[in-house]
Amino acid sequence: MRIAVGGFQHETNTFAPSRATFERFEKGEGWPPLSRGASLFETVAGINIPVAGFLSAMKHSRHTLVPTAWAAASPSAHVTEDAFERIAAMIIGDLKSAMPVDAVYLDLHGAMVTEHLDDGEGELLARVRDVVGGRAPVVASLDLHANVTQRMQKNADVLVAYRTYPHVDMADTGERVARSLQRLLDGASRPQLASVRLPFLIPLQAQSTMMEPNSSIYDELARLEAHGAVLSYTPGFPAADFPECGPVVFAYADDVEASRKATDALWHLVNEAEGDYDCPVYEPDEAVQKAMAIAANASRPVVIADTQDNPGAGGDSNTTGMLRALVANRAQHAALGLMVDRDAAEAAHAAGEGTEIEIALGGQSRIPGDEPFHARFVVDRLSEGRFTCTGPFYRGARMSIGPCACLRIGGVRVVVASDKPQLADQEMYRFIGIEPKTEKILVNKSSVHFRADFAPIAEEIIVAKAPGPMLADLNEFPWKNLSPGIRISPNGKPFQPS
Repeated sequence: MRIAVGGFQHETNTFAPSRATFERFEKGEGWPPLSRGASLFETVAGINIPVAGFLSAMKHSRHTLVPTAWAAASPSAHVTEDAFERIAAMIIGDLKSAMPVDAVYLDLHGAMVTEHLDDGEGELLARVRDVVGGRAPVVASLDLHANVTQRMQKNADVLVAYRTYPHVDMADTGERVARSLQRLLDGASRPQLASVRLPFLIPLQAQSTMMEPNSSIYDELARLEAHGAVLSYTPGFPAADFPECGPVVFAYADDVEASRKATDALWHLVNEAEGDYDCPVYEPDEAVQKAMAIAANASRPVVIADTQDNPGAGGDSNTTGMLRALVANRAQHAALGLMVDRDAAEAAHAAGEGTEIEIALGGQSRIPGDEPFHARFVVDRLSEGRFTCTGPFYRGARMSIGPCACLRIGGVRVVVASDKPQLADQEMYRFIGIEPKTEKILVNKSSVHFRADFAPIAEEIIVAKAPGPMLADLNEFPWKNLSPGIRISPNGKPFQPS
């Protein structure tokens, strides 16, 4: 069989300050850069992403895998129309050139909003379906944070979502999609879909599968799936202002009754757990003071999540609220990463290691309450920003984040980068001379993904809400286009359009 392979990943925060241009997909921003044709398979090999898992699972098959294009960029505001149309044209053009094909696999996110489309993945899948027709199976992997739409489900034969947050099972999900596709290629009948939407949004920081209620919910999902359905639960990405934003439970099985039975059982479990989706969140000074008190008698670092400036949810990783709190409270043996400020990194490189520079660091978000941090810093260490990640989330990712610097002010060190991956791997400190295990306090610009590599070394984890575009309290977003009646937060007020 001939199987076309491609992918297009973006998680869109429609309230974020900057958009995803074509150039950001060319860079990858912590993910592999835009790849096309034969180089695609080499570029993604060995990395914890779905397409790599799919390729690994198919490696020893007798199928011919035909590459199209694969692209990803860090979460941000809308994907520009230019970027979407150029990358979609690559995938569709290469698919047309590869015809006839017997199947298509796409590595998608599921929460892409573009300047001209609410549902980027639904549009892409529809274009793929137009090319291959109704007979060739079209399958896709999705992020756990997918906002799954009816159009996506209509134009795919099977959609399979991650089951972990932090997403340590991305490659595993690609392998699971490969198994589902193989069943279809072996002659199994098209699976029957059942899908149901949950009536409330879930804050990102409360969705971790390392915490309740999702830990138990996903355990039950695996148990239910053992009865014959391919079952997914996507808590959704709760910062996309369009009608189909929100959690969905869906299943595929040989008969629709089996799909409905599995879907209904899991839907009831999630619905009953609505009030359990809670995670305490602290103001910056409160978080730092709490961390300092714990660290005074701890042998391991206290980790603070700067959740509202999470680059994995649309932040630009440049707000200064947590840095101000560390300096104002005279924190010692503390490190913050990553602060993305190319001008500051280049100024440090121009000055050289061991010098002092007076700069205005970060604060370019244009978010109320955020502004540049004017201070004199010591340039502790410089780097070109190239390293390979070793933690469970970014495993195997070959980072290239431009000129970087470790700047020190008092007892606080700041890792300054030129490009913006999410701080989710210990190597993101080590590459610039900071050993995370020996620090007293670590401030990570991340919501949850950092937990995969940092929870094992942390004395305690604290979630803080300094100014940033990924609001911890979903009620504070200026919603306009949600589905009427959906609760904006667990047990919260229903949305009513004005």
